[in-house]
Amino acid sequence: MTIDTEPTLLAVTDLVVDFGAGAVVDRVSFVMQPGDRVGIIGESGSGKTLTALSVVGLAPDSASVTGSVRWHGQELLGRSDRELSRLRGEAIAMVFQNPMTSLNPVMRVGRQIAEPLRLHHGLSRSAAGAAAVELCRRVGLPDPAHAARAYPHQLSGGQRQRVGIAIALACRPALLITDEPTTALDVTVQAEVLALLHDLIEERDAALLFITHDVALVSGITDHLLVMRKGTIVEEGPTAQLVAAPQHPYTAQLIAAARATALEDA
Repeated sequence: MTIDTEPTLLAVTDLVVDFGAGAVVDRVSFVMQPGDRVGIIGESGSGKTLTALSVVGLAPDSASVTGSVRWHGQELLGRSDRELSRLRGEAIAMVFQNPMTSLNPVMRVGRQIAEPLRLHHGLSRSAAGAAAVELCRRVGLPDPAHAARAYPHQLSGGQRQRVGIAIALACRPALLITDEPTTALDVTVQAEVLALLHDLIEERDAALLFITHDVALVSGITDHLLVMRKGTIVEEGPTAQLVAAPQHPYTAQLIAAARATALEDA
């Protein structure tokens, strides 16, 4: 995953997130280069989501976050929210698990897609609106012009997640972070959204940090895998290698559980 001759996009070193009763994320380190497809997998409470939120400065205010998060060599920890907000959405974007909580329920989705284009790229209202309709088309929303005029509650769960992807990718970020982006979707829609994510990040040559508890999902979209348990990385390596021959008992347990579920569903 790491090649010394390539520029380092993101370097996380000894990241610790603590709420006062012990570290919830404990000395997590990883490096991403442009174009990397990295997965973080682990059960609920393993610290994977907090790791991602800390990278973009969205950890809860009650958390103490220490260590180092460097973006193109520049330290992000300790920067103000105003400074980080310029980075979020333009250089680093995030797709959340539940679009109903991440989308503004009283704002039309086209305006929400257009907002980062106006904020970061300075597009006029009409130009950003036209770009939003095109993004609705690009993420596969039926009747894009109508979808852009809709409110989030008027769309299905899968359609809302497509809106979230459109917002995240509007400014062509160098890094896309997805946090359980298909958990609330049925299996067919999951596959469609994953295929869409794959195509769009390839098209934009973006790096991907994909957070999930689902081995099958991470196997289909990532090249490198970090396995987290109780706040620490217990194993990492090429995704295909880890899935085929896990070395840590916890990784083996996750993969065995995924295979058992797949057999039950077959």
